[in-house]
Amino acid sequence: MLDQATIDRITDAAQIQDVISDYITLRKRGVNLLGLCPFHGEKTPSFTVSPAKGIFKCFGCGKGGNSVHFIMEHEQISYYEALKFLARKYNIEFKEREFTPEEQAARNDRESMFLVNEFAQKHFSSTLLNHIDGKSIGLAYFRERGFRDDIVQKFQLGYSLEQREAFTQTAIKAGYNKEYLVKTGLTLENESGQLTDRFRGRVMFPVHSLSGKVVAFGGRILKKDDKMAKYVNSPESEIYHKSSELYGIYFAKQAVVRQDRCFLVEGYTDVISMHQSGIENVVASSGTSLTPGQIRLIHRFTENVTVIYDGDAAGIKASIRGIDLLLEEGLNIKVLLLPDGDDPDSFARKHNAADFIEFVEKNSADFIRFKTNLLLKDAGNDPVKRAGLVSDIVRSISIIPNSVIRSEYVKECGALLNVDEAMLYHEINKLKNTENEKANVRTANVTEAPAPNFNQLEVGSAMHSKFDKEERSIIQVLIRYGTHVLYYTDAAKTEPVLVSTFIAFELERDELGFHNPLHQLILDEYKAHCNTETFNPERFFLYHSNSQISQLTADLVTEKYTLSKVHSKIKKVETDIDRLFELVPRVIFEFKNSLILDEVRQKLIELKAASDAKNNTRVDEIMREMAEKDEIKKQLSKNLGERIIIKI
Repeated sequence: MLDQATIDRITDAAQIQDVISDYITLRKRGVNLLGLCPFHGEKTPSFTVSPAKGIFKCFGCGKGGNSVHFIMEHEQISYYEALKFLARKYNIEFKEREFTPEEQAARNDRESMFLVNEFAQKHFSSTLLNHIDGKSIGLAYFRERGFRDDIVQKFQLGYSLEQREAFTQTAIKAGYNKEYLVKTGLTLENESGQLTDRFRGRVMFPVHSLSGKVVAFGGRILKKDDKMAKYVNSPESEIYHKSSELYGIYFAKQAVVRQDRCFLVEGYTDVISMHQSGIENVVASSGTSLTPGQIRLIHRFTENVTVIYDGDAAGIKASIRGIDLLLEEGLNIKVLLLPDGDDPDSFARKHNAADFIEFVEKNSADFIRFKTNLLLKDAGNDPVKRAGLVSDIVRSISIIPNSVIRSEYVKECGALLNVDEAMLYHEINKLKNTENEKANVRTANVTEAPAPNFNQLEVGSAMHSKFDKEERSIIQVLIRYGTHVLYYTDAAKTEPVLVSTFIAFELERDELGFHNPLHQLILDEYKAHCNTETFNPERFFLYHSNSQISQLTADLVTEKYTLSKVHSKIKKVETDIDRLFELVPRVIFEFKNSLILDEVRQKLIELKAASDAKNNTRVDEIMREMAEKDEIKKQLSKNLGERIIIKI
């Protein structure tokens, strides 16, 4: 974990205009800078950088944040990795808190394994390009496949010599520990302690993590040997979990975001050939069934996936079962069936990027239609098989989380299968009820989850509440204007009341807190630091060590519209600061109004239950409670105006 002082040094050095200028061209526009957004295709610049505030905002795609968030988004790395990236760029010592002995040992193991893999990748690449066997066997194979030298170097392809322990002995002589050679799976050790290269006599495909580190290898044998597997892959290890990795994701991530689509293929050479033809938004499951971890990795960058199949019907049926997981994750799935005799590798070698995309647009079909047509061919007129087909399709539709998309698929499948929509809905509801019953049983057997550790909240783990909108408004006012004077309690204006003081008083008076843990954490930290003389809430939270706080702050301080100078000359513009005496109480009263309305709704539910149970005593008690809440509503009505109060 990083200390705040280190984060401050990094963010002080990483001026946002300098960081972003490395990636796009920025032009002066008033006090801000303007350029074409790198996160989506646009012809008219809508990407604005504010050097004064240290933030960027694209009004086309909505992305925004500080310099760290820009690196996170552009490089598709974590908050911690982005800070480390900027620290290296500006030669800042990257200080972290002290680890426990156990944590340090695990950290050392992981770092050692990464170093061993890095050495192995460089060794295999050097062997491919410089060793006589590497050039005559390995490089000759890649050139025979049509791979250009720049593509071979981009994917860091290599060759492992045929000799039994050529790599292992080279690594040991270079000072690498045998323990880590075995742990990474690069070296095999038998019971007698004899060492053997796992990948001997194979061309090598390094598998990169999202941040570009080599976590594993795939090796393909070139000689014909029925006793040996065509492909051998690294085993599971502390740094490699095959269910969470996708081949090519490091090279594809930016293109996936830019194109808002991911092509999913099966093998290493499929990915490489498509890159060479100009299609970069492609990843491979490396011959394994799709896993939830791999799907979540794709979902970080896009909701649109096109799965590419060759003409092998048996292979399609075997892998199509895993695609239901994509639907369950809420992704939009299309399927592309290549012409007979082609796989993605061979098809990409025959076509350039434009032709490939055109073929995709004309021939891809949504997954449900594709699956229905595929199974219909097998079912024919057999009523039993058709019944099984209906059940199979219904199961796929039922797991789609979006109800609108689900209903569209019901209509389409009803027409394709000549089945009444009501029957399909009936089957879907049966499946959902069964799943709910199973979920209830699981919930009943699970102990209550521990309270969240607010200090460990990270991006993606935010907990939402029904009062998020009102809570965010209060947080926004605190961060933007908390240190401003709201009013004075004396005519001489010597006793000011700050915005933050007023908000704290209003919340504490009614014993109110925020329902969203992240919002409450910001509120607590605000109270803890607001009395220090140097406290600048915008900077404090914008560069907070908790990445989720930092990102939320960036969203809240970004102003959507900048008034032109002409407008300002024609008419005096009243800013939020000019209206603080109206604005601040309003956000507080809107929050209280939402709370009281929710309480009234709950009382109405309780009242109905008590009436149904004919519990007159409880009915009278609830009516008294509702009368008290009605008085509070009336008071809030005076403060907010009648049009704000929502009728129940």
